[in-house]
Amino acid sequence: MRAAERVSPADVGLTKAEYQRICDTIEREPNAIELGMFGVLWSEHCSYKHSKRLLRRLPSAGARVLQGPGENAGAVDIGDGLAAVMKIESHNHPSAVEPFQGAATGVGGILRDIFAMGARPIALADALCFGDVQHPRTRYLLDGVVGGIAFYGNCVGVPTVAGSVAFNPGYTSNPLVNVLCLGLVPKDRIVRSLASGAGNAVVLVGSATGRDGIAGASFASAELSTEREEERPAVQVGNPFLEKLLIEACLELVGDPDLVAVQDLGAAGLTGAVTEIAAHGDCGIEVDVEQVSRRERGMTSREVMLSESQERMLVIVRRGAESRILRVFKRWGLHSDVIGRMTDDGIVRILQSGTVVAELPAVFLSRGAPEFVPLQPEATPTPDPMLPREEPVRPLPVPQDLGATLLDLLAAPNICSRRPVFEQYDHMVQTNTVAAPGEGATVLRVKGTGRGLVLGLGGNARVCAADPWTGGALAVAEACRNVACAGAEPVALTDCLNFGDPERPDVWKSLEDVVEGMREAALALGVPIISGNVSLYNETMGVAIPPTPIVGALGLLEDVDRHARAGFRHGQTAWLLGPLGGTIACSEYGALRDWEDGAPPPLDLALERRVQACVRDLVAAGVVQSATDVSEGGLAGALAEMALTTGVGVACTDFCASAVASGERVDAVLFGEGPARVVVGSASDRADAVAAAARAWSVPCTRLGATGGDRIEIARILSVSLGDVNERWATSFDHLGDE
Repeated sequence: MRAAERVSPADVGLTKAEYQRICDTIEREPNAIELGMFGVLWSEHCSYKHSKRLLRRLPSAGARVLQGPGENAGAVDIGDGLAAVMKIESHNHPSAVEPFQGAATGVGGILRDIFAMGARPIALADALCFGDVQHPRTRYLLDGVVGGIAFYGNCVGVPTVAGSVAFNPGYTSNPLVNVLCLGLVPKDRIVRSLASGAGNAVVLVGSATGRDGIAGASFASAELSTEREEERPAVQVGNPFLEKLLIEACLELVGDPDLVAVQDLGAAGLTGAVTEIAAHGDCGIEVDVEQVSRRERGMTSREVMLSESQERMLVIVRRGAESRILRVFKRWGLHSDVIGRMTDDGIVRILQSGTVVAELPAVFLSRGAPEFVPLQPEATPTPDPMLPREEPVRPLPVPQDLGATLLDLLAAPNICSRRPVFEQYDHMVQTNTVAAPGEGATVLRVKGTGRGLVLGLGGNARVCAADPWTGGALAVAEACRNVACAGAEPVALTDCLNFGDPERPDVWKSLEDVVEGMREAALALGVPIISGNVSLYNETMGVAIPPTPIVGALGLLEDVDRHARAGFRHGQTAWLLGPLGGTIACSEYGALRDWEDGAPPPLDLALERRVQACVRDLVAAGVVQSATDVSEGGLAGALAEMALTTGVGVACTDFCASAVASGERVDAVLFGEGPARVVVGSASDRADAVAAAARAWSVPCTRLGATGGDRIEIARILSVSLGDVNERWATSFDHLGDE
């Protein structure tokens, strides 16, 4: 063994206790290669040793669920013999170090998770979080991440159709890059990473193996240092054109009787792929590293096993069919090698020139990492989420000019138009996109059927920081509400949980509370969580990001032609379904006015479910053609969004009067935030139908006014022209960070 390969347990991120557990189980000390394999597979990124105890609480079963957590992605039955395959993943640490390649390879990785299941990727969505807009690094990170996502998605030919961009000083050193992918596959042709059959061939196809991304899983399982340049070798480099060939070649083999299993090479590289294949099938695997094609000279066996070079897939092929399958890959211009064989002894065995250089039990290597229960902070009473929250007593005067306040709010970093971002993405490739970015929840057609799919995202770090339970529940509720606004029934969820160091009691407690909130919301709304990802240690120099759960929801439309969009039409009546009042605390309006006190509004999950069902019924009946949820910017912000999307104004009655008379602040009614609220637009002659649906679902309903004209008017208290509104809203993103 070379001196350069001498590593200690600490070098690969293993604790003394973990190392002792390994030695006791394999009854010897692991060598350098084996130690490196344990280091990546027992990292938090791969083993979820701090989070899997919590993740088991999340509901994952349902009548439509074909595959829940545990595979490359989750899958649900959407009818007509088809399954939708969905997952969200993070690429936070690499994007903090090298934003363009970090984000680009994050896209490549989530695509491989989807087509490894046999599904054709049809859509991407992203949730991005950046730091203080005045910090000089924020713009660099933003431009690099968006550029990387656009480059990879556009080149590979998968549309980026939805997303969110949030700014919070807590992300200044640790941006978040979460990417969701959706795919379609005949439900009887789902491919899994479950292999068996001693003698079956292990084929590595795609890019040659290099030194990029070595031990990237371990890198993603520790807090970042301030020396970002030194961490660049842990960041992979992507090639979307090669990935496109991989997609087509692998999908050609779906249904082939000689295709046994498929596994992408993502986190932990070849080590992760071969170990998961063996462990899932309760069998063994033997790999000869000399058969692995390399693009760099002098690579050691350890480097080959730990490299996370991109655009590689592991394919298990029935014995005797190797030549035919390799010809398929060659026809697509892909290099492939038979690098080993399946065995029946349950051992991962690595050979070099005929000599065994690593020999480990597959199941222990894959699943033997201990589960940790971090120290709990001192117990504090958890407030009842159904009880009303008191506003802080610090005086906050109501603005004299509410119209000017609305303009300032619409220009705020978390509300202004994201067009400069999504215009960089090709959202029309594959021609499935019915409702494009900027028109509310994304609607996709399912070709060959009359059905449609809808993607929605949810997450609010400000609420999570104030009340993790409510923040977790709200992320689920918001994602489902987004798809309900299009008229779709939410049928599946995927989540990405982004937190700091879980060994700190406060971080652990927030993670635990967020998961519990998500669990209760998913159960209350009746939607299973079929896949997900956990990204921990998002902190630098002991400063953690805000707790940030990102939830993606998949909605199903029985009739793709009957959906609502987030834009008013002329001659409509505007309504609010849900409570009229909002809360200033934890709102964008509160942040605008430096009001950081107080708790978020209570979340009534039963009301949330009724509001969403009411909206779906109204859209399905053709009563409502326009809808958006009330989120950042409150009710006035939602009205502005509906008006700006189509250029159709709205003149509202004095709906604030009754609320103010009962003690509400007018700015809280206009700009306060709260769950279970949706603004809808109906034909003016369908008022009775809207009111009847609201009564049937026991949902509060307020007539707001009539659409038309070129202004946003609310009685005599607020009046702004759409031209002025658009000027502030549409241009502010380009000037983020300007003095």
